[in-house]
Amino acid sequence: MNIEETNGWEASAAAWIADMGETGDYGRQYVLDRPMLDRVRPFRRALDVGCGEGRFCRMMQEIGIQTVGIDPTETLLKEARHRDPAGKYHLGKAEALPFPDASFDLVVSYLTLIDIPDIRRAIAEMSRVLMPGGSLLIANLTSFNTAGVETSWIPDPMGQLKYGIDRYLEERAAWVSWRGIHIQNYHRPLSTYMTLLLEQGLQLRHFSEPRPYGGDPAKVEHYSRVPYFMMMEWQKPLR
Repeated sequence: MNIEETNGWEASAAAWIADMGETGDYGRQYVLDRPMLDRVRPFRRALDVGCGEGRFCRMMQEIGIQTVGIDPTETLLKEARHRDPAGKYHLGKAEALPFPDASFDLVVSYLTLIDIPDIRRAIAEMSRVLMPGGSLLIANLTSFNTAGVETSWIPDPMGQLKYGIDRYLEERAAWVSWRGIHIQNYHRPLSTYMTLLLEQGLQLRHFSEPRPYGGDPAKVEHYSRVPYFMMMEWQKPLR
């Protein structure tokens, strides 16, 4: 099965694997991992949409959750299978999940909504494969963050760096690059995500903008200045 590569992920896969290592980057290791794991503990069978090299699948397995990962990038899946030979990893897109309805009591999107071109179809698919009573757990870059990708940190009239945002309400793709990685992300206002999730009949159970909880003090200060990440848990009602 071949999935067309248009977003830079296959070309960036080796650099991504090297950058993530086993512990993940600062944002994962010291901002998101702990609160994400806190919210997956009641569940039994999870689908990780955009699992990449399988890091969060392995973390969920360590606390007793059966996992299935899916990702459109073959090189990342090859690495996931290498690190977790007994794991279940599928090549595929979020917009067309190859699973029956109500297959999982937990669906995870860990910093992947920003990578998905057809977010409307993808959210509908995540809801479809979720069991009634189950949860869709999302970690994403905040829309304030993605609205500033072209401007980022800029000096104010006093020379102090401030985070600038622009065209917040305009949905758009943008290419981002760091440490050998060059990929396409998508900016969407928060209202887009909220509307699509509500349209699926999902119920919001948790919303937060997590703060750093460790690591390099300079990075703690940096990641505390701007709401880089948000977390949401949406529950599918019992029918």
